[in-house]
Amino acid sequence: MEKDYKMKIFYLESVDSTQIYLKKLLHDKTLQPPLAVCAKIQTQGVGSRDNTWIGLEGNLFVSFALSLKDLPEDLKLESSSLYFSQILKETLENLGSKVWLKWPNDFYLGENKIGGMITNISRSSLICGIGLNLVASPENFSKIDIELDIRNLLKLYFENIEKKSSWKQVFSKYQLEFYKNQNFFTHNNNLKISLGNAILQCDGSIISNGERIYSLR
Repeated sequence: MEKDYKMKIFYLESVDSTQIYLKKLLHDKTLQPPLAVCAKIQTQGVGSRDNTWIGLEGNLFVSFALSLKDLPEDLKLESSSLYFSQILKETLENLGSKVWLKWPNDFYLGENKIGGMITNISRSSLICGIGLNLVASPENFSKIDIELDIRNLLKLYFENIEKKSSWKQVFSKYQLEFYKNQNFFTHNNNLKISLGNAILQCDGSIISNGERIYSLR
């Protein structure tokens, strides 16, 4: 375990799911947030819409927990994925990557997905799980365009989170790049939704065909 800053990080060789492992620590009241679990190998990663995130060794598999009371006051919980994904996107960008964020929680290089984030609430904590292709990618995916040291990346990322930037500050930057979504789709209730005519709202939701949609993951 490392404790160079506020977030406590456990580095594991292998785990079925960093998110499941983290939730067990919290459920057993072994530790309290802020807390993170990172693994070299993940065998049953949790992805969006109950999919499994394929865990190739050397990629980033990390889940972290924050107390709900420590989140920015103006953050709508339904838009948590967008908030924390945008902070990671900016962290990667500052390290030289050309990564961009597809609404609401997928990391892309050009037209290829390289990772994603999923968030959910467990008791009084917000749980965020991240999968990011750093060294290898499954078929139809891609990997990050820079070389990264995982421990340094997480140090920088969690330091950025600990700044507790307001939702408004983070969202205003994402808003400028939302146009990159126009040729892509998202899913809502198992339906494929075009982002080409979606209108981004100030709370992070989108309006598509007259319906307001939150990320909810």
